[in-house]
Amino acid sequence: MQQRILVVEDEAGIAENIRYALQTEGYDVTWCSTVGEARETVAADGIALVILDVGLPDGNGFDFCRDLRNSSRLPVIFLTARTSEIDRVVGLEIGADDYVVKPFSPRELCARVRAVLRRTNGTDTTPAGSPGFAVDPERMRITYHDSLLDLSRYEYRLLEVLVGRPGQVFTRDQLMNQVWEEPEASLDRTVDTHIKTLRAKLRRITPDHDPIKTHRGVGYSLREDQ
Repeated sequence: MQQRILVVEDEAGIAENIRYALQTEGYDVTWCSTVGEARETVAADGIALVILDVGLPDGNGFDFCRDLRNSSRLPVIFLTARTSEIDRVVGLEIGADDYVVKPFSPRELCARVRAVLRRTNGTDTTPAGSPGFAVDPERMRITYHDSLLDLSRYEYRLLEVLVGRPGQVFTRDQLMNQVWEEPEASLDRTVDTHIKTLRAKLRRITPDHDPIKTHRGVGYSLREDQ
């Protein structure tokens, strides 16, 4: 079952970027733009974690978190433009599990979500991936049929995205936006080049099987049968 993440953010563009990144990682995402909506959503139960902005139209995220802590240990990650040390200290002292400052990397936020869920649940809550692969996001390592892959930073990020959603076809633009820190500054063939090097490393382990499938004119996917 997909874990449900509540995003409480009044800026639609930011909320949409977060939702897209989390959905790509296999999470179910609900978006609220006010404290009032957030209270109703949490009361309905089924939420695994809250990503919470501090400044909201009808209230303060700190106050909402403080109230939440009176009755629940639901994990909370603050997401805010407030950069001062005192704000971070306040957020953590009232019970937040992490604190992310805007502007932020959607990939980093996803990694923090996984880490908080793993820590608070006591288990590995990374969405199901592809058989044959094992992803260790904390150490940024991936094994393939029990063999540790020697990957560059972007090779790791690219394969992590594919492994997280086997069978899903990702366009080159989608992969560029999710993997590269400055996708607008990268060349069009950057994704193709990294896929080529990834395939070479995977074939050293399974010479007769290529787990990455090319969709001509579109992009790439990871085969569901490994």
